Amino acid sequence: MSETHERHGTHGAVLDVGFEDRVPGPRLLLYGLQHLLALTGIWIFPAAVGASLSLSDTSVSHIVQACFLMTGVVTILQSSKVLRLPIVQGPTAAFLAALLASGATYGLGVAFGSMMVAGAVFMLLTVPVRKFGLFGHLARFAADPLVFGTLFVIIGAQLASIGLPDWFGTKGTAGFGWHSFWIAAATVATVFCCMIFGGNTLIKRGAVVWGIVAGSVLAALTGSWSLPGLGGAAVVGAPHFMPFGFGVEWPVVLLMLLAFLQAGAEAMGMYTLVGGWGGRRPSLTRVNRGLFAEFLGSVVGAAFGGIGTTSYPENAGIIRVTRIGSRFVTMAAGCFALVLAFLPQVSLFIAGLSAPVLSAASTVLFGIIAMSGIQMLRDVEWDDLNMAVAGTSFIVALGTQFLPADVVALLPEDISGIVTTPMMVGVVMLVVLHGVVNFGVRPLLERRGARPSATPGTDVRPGRATDQDKELVAP
Repeated sequence: MSETHERHGTHGAVLDVGFEDRVPGPRLLLYGLQHLLALTGIWIFPAAVGASLSLSDTSVSHIVQACFLMTGVVTILQSSKVLRLPIVQGPTAAFLAALLASGATYGLGVAFGSMMVAGAVFMLLTVPVRKFGLFGHLARFAADPLVFGTLFVIIGAQLASIGLPDWFGTKGTAGFGWHSFWIAAATVATVFCCMIFGGNTLIKRGAVVWGIVAGSVLAALTGSWSLPGLGGAAVVGAPHFMPFGFGVEWPVVLLMLLAFLQAGAEAMGMYTLVGGWGGRRPSLTRVNRGLFAEFLGSVVGAAFGGIGTTSYPENAGIIRVTRIGSRFVTMAAGCFALVLAFLPQVSLFIAGLSAPVLSAASTVLFGIIAMSGIQMLRDVEWDDLNMAVAGTSFIVALGTQFLPADVVALLPEDISGIVTTPMMVGVVMLVVLHGVVNFGVRPLLERRGARPSATPGTDVRPGRATDQDKELVAP
């Protein structure tokens, strides 16, 4: 499909400021900052990785810096030369969970190295083949609401282990115990108040950031946290190349392939959704170019320790609410992120924030991830077959956390790392069972005239998530 087949016009447009319209300087900076504050993954995910894997502040700062770099480069490309749409891209939850799972077993060098290999594979899949391209075929199979809805619920449950328990701080540090808990609770309360009473303003869009600010101030005033020392970091400096080394393991590559699949499928929907708001739905060729830029950016970002990217629904929500679709605004957000990538002291400051405060903010975000999975699942046709696929995968995946230690000790290290990680087990079971049941058993039953019955009391609505649903799904 050529670029001439891309649809233009104002039919269906919902924006007051179009994609090609420019915004005055002060408003450009304000709206660009609003988009940056909505990128919750940059502020939260590196800290979650650090808390889970017991990383130093310096190591976490490397991840923060790389996330800013990746976000800035990809967002600028999508807003300017590639998609020419107001798309903001940043770290996504699928890659966060994949990093936590693989990093604990193999180390972050293998996790990021395997992410680079998986990203290179998906860059090849964005080359169009005939009408749809290989990526489209894969997305229709695996990026089904049944698969990723259930997987997001599993991810949310797995992430709960690094949520509430860390509200109490670390034993042996200042404020450990109930003192830190109440500070964390105040952080969550601030986030809630900003989300509920912030209206459609910068207060609501940056709710997580404002919660972190309020919690950090309270922690500083009560003596449980002090400003991190920044003297060891340069004022200006480039992100570190391969800060955790490099390695590749096939189980981790498989896990990262699934993460790229989810990120790419979500991005495809977001490109089409946002393009439609401005009356310019992107052609297949342009979509593939956008995906290629996204995957390339993730590969480059992983080389510096960055968490893989996707287009952020929260930022699409900002565009819909403000009705300002200028791609120059999102380009400004990308420029802000790119500048921050070369300010190591900013990344070190974020890495050194109060652990209970960051854990509290993470808890809100992890809950949204889990509920987003439930939101996806409402579009599944809940008959006996799909119930068996989702239910079995969910229980078995979470049950792997409680396998007898003596049994796990008998397994090879590579295998034990997989079977004790809910996300890894969940991904494999969901994809395999979904393929066998819905692409093997279901057609066979339909040919024989048998149709699986719906589960009593459920609302049966076949089909994928709608565009309105996708706008609300967490990154």
